[in-house]
Amino acid sequence: MKKLSEAYPVWFCDIWGVVHNGVAPFAVTVDTLKRHRAAGGRVILVTNSPRSHLGVARQLLDLGVDPAAQDCIVTSGDVTQALMRLHGRGHVFHLGPERDLSIYAGTGVERVPMADARAVLCTGLFDDVRDRLETYEPMLDDMKQRGLTMICANPDKIVKKGDSILYCAGKLAELYAARGGEVLMAGKPFSPIYDLAFAEAGRLTGRAVARSEVLAIGDGPETDIRGAADYGLDAVLVAEGVTDAGEGLHVAEAKVLKAVPQARIVATVHDLSWT
Repeated sequence: MKKLSEAYPVWFCDIWGVVHNGVAPFAVTVDTLKRHRAAGGRVILVTNSPRSHLGVARQLLDLGVDPAAQDCIVTSGDVTQALMRLHGRGHVFHLGPERDLSIYAGTGVERVPMADARAVLCTGLFDDVRDRLETYEPMLDDMKQRGLTMICANPDKIVKKGDSILYCAGKLAELYAARGGEVLMAGKPFSPIYDLAFAEAGRLTGRAVARSEVLAIGDGPETDIRGAADYGLDAVLVAEGVTDAGEGLHVAEAKVLKAVPQARIVATVHDLSWT
């Protein structure tokens, strides 16, 4: 990653699957992010977490991620807050776990029963470890009958936590859209989160940052890699998160390029080793 640090002064780095696995940090990645910053680069963590940047910062500290590995954090939750105010009109039904409640801080938006809601804020399953998707079908049907818009705070469909695969808000959004329900997406691969990340890059550098100066780093083909491609950014594929590298890096990259033909992958790696 040292050569890529020289070529791309600003890194938009995914978190889950790249910086940590939901249980512990990846020490090699944290070290490389710190080295990039020490060399004069900027690291903006761009995540589909439904929490606010403050909530994610606390989560990273709890997991033991060194704060020196990043300059700032941009989250799907940050973008979601604007959608909550606009489409929820102050009243939303919350579909997701209690741990995501930091997303409401400072919004003035109230959590209400579905019968009183103007929209549904989906941050994930109520219990992503124990719940089964089919148990949500009656709720999704009810939402559709009420004509409620779903604001999806995390477009990710799955995430790898340790050795387990967990469903995310994006999977519920997919099921709702299949019923004909209206879904608004806040995070990657959609442009609003990249717009916010570029605004932060400009704030940090004190100037307008060109897209050619930015390297997107992530493990999700349909989120990190597709989002970077659609926004015109070069990308590094980390093939150890949701992208399986069991058959080798070249096979993993080929599968991603088949799924995302427009992807601009400059490197496919197991981890973000500095050398």
